[in-house]
Amino acid sequence: MTQESVLDALVALEHEQLARYCDSISVDGVIAQTVTLELGRNQNIWCSRGSLLAYSDGVNWQLKVPGGAGKAVSRMLAGEGVSLTYVTAERPGTQVVLSANQPGRLVTWDLRKGPIVCTSGSFVAALGDVNIDVTVARSAGAAFFGGAGLFMQRLSGEGIVIVHGAGDFIERQLKPGEKLLVSTGNLAVFSADVQYSVRYTGGCIKSLFGGEGLFMTEMTGPGWVMLQSLKKLPVPGQQGAGQM
Repeated sequence: MTQESVLDALVALEHEQLARYCDSISVDGVIAQTVTLELGRNQNIWCSRGSLLAYSDGVNWQLKVPGGAGKAVSRMLAGEGVSLTYVTAERPGTQVVLSANQPGRLVTWDLRKGPIVCTSGSFVAALGDVNIDVTVARSAGAAFFGGAGLFMQRLSGEGIVIVHGAGDFIERQLKPGEKLLVSTGNLAVFSADVQYSVRYTGGCIKSLFGGEGLFMTEMTGPGWVMLQSLKKLPVPGQQGAGQM
């Protein structure tokens, strides 16, 4: 893919592919966007905790653990909550409105273009036959210094996922072996073939006066990386539908 096409693919979906999973998806707003999905009968969505803003009559939701009980512990360690909200439309023409609850952009990704890895707070929803797994960063140091955490969510399979970036998205294409250092908390989502680690960037003087800390997230190509111009806010208290 060219540098432009990845961001284009995150924003737009092919109509034929979209129709397999829902009747329509629309993104509204500028500062803190929302996404509205219109569903047909028996179509369903996995939603992240706290993202379910509103829904019409004829929608049923319950708390479920993707992958079953065996995934519960790893999901808890990932900081995304043990369960997700599983939404099902019981009649045609129902609507579901989702939000990331903080400023930024909501975009879509067609998993036919490849699996992706989301940092904490970036995954919002998934439609279709999507595998929502927890992956472990390749470097133990990432758990403590990388900002994205040791555990992240890997999304694969066939379907559409909705992801959030705080502020604006900044795209980077990495050639094989090319490295990109990212400030703590500014990593949003990346293609699953990109390697993730942590690099020590200096001593205490840099940490105290540079404002960037001692470590930076190191991404190694090939693949693409989506940065977010703002660092994500901490997840609010565990309240509301779909939180546990």
